[in-house]
Parts: sequence; C-alpha cells; structure tokens
Amino acid sequence: MGHSAEAYLELRKQFLRPLERRENRFNDWLAIHITKVVGTMWCAYAFALLAFISLPAAIRGGTATLISWIAQTFLQLVLLSIIMVGQNIASKKSDRQLEQTYKDSEELLKISAAIRELLEKNTELTSEIHEVVRTKP
Repeated sequence: MGHSAEAYLELRKQFLRPLERRENRFNDWLAIHITKVVGTMWCAYAFALLAFISLPAAIRGGTATLISWIAQTFLQLVLLSIIMVGQNIASKKSDRQLEQTYKDSEELLKISAAIRELLEKNTELTSEIHEVVRTKP
C-alpha cells in the first residue's frame, strides 16, 4: 500500500489553494470589506441614528406611516447589522471548531500511518519468528 499521511495532507492543501486564490479577486475583496464594516455594532448604532432622523416625520404621518417607518426603516437598517454581527460570532466559533477538527484529523491520520507501519513491522517480525520456529528441530 503506497498511502502516506504526508501525501494525503499535501493533496488536501493543493485542493484548497484555488479557494485562496479566489479571495484575491476585486469584487470578492470589496464584498468582504463591506461585509466586515456593515457587520459591526458600530454600524448598527449609526443606522439607528440615521433611522431616528426620519422618526419625527413618521410620527407626524400617522399610525400607518409610523408602522411603515418601524418595519421598513428601523428594523431593516438596524437588524441587518445586528444579525450580521451574530452571524460573524457564530461563524468564528464554527471556524474554530472546524480548525480543531482538521488538526485532530491530521493527527489521527499520522497516528494511523504509524500504526500501519508498526503492524507491517509486526507482521515481518512474526514471519521471521515462524521461519525460525519451523527450521528448529
């Protein structure tokens, strides 16, 4: 069996390289940076302040206008950033768990390769012992 842990790990790294290159495109770069800015609590505060500027006009417009302001202006602007913050936190936790799982699987692969080598050596030594036992009268 010509399998080795190092060859497999190198194959995985080769597989991930195109994904790393994709992040270098301008549109991806711009989208990531905008998401990082909008997905902050400071942006949520700024959106809340922006929404409150139009609140007096919404109050003067009556109940329907006020409800429309709450639903379409305040909730959409402010909750967008707050939801993104929550998703970023959950994503970071998931990324940490995924990284640990990856490290664990790398170590298990190395342990598996070491066990395979030990079993092969054990088989070789057992064969030698059988030969010695068979040749002795």
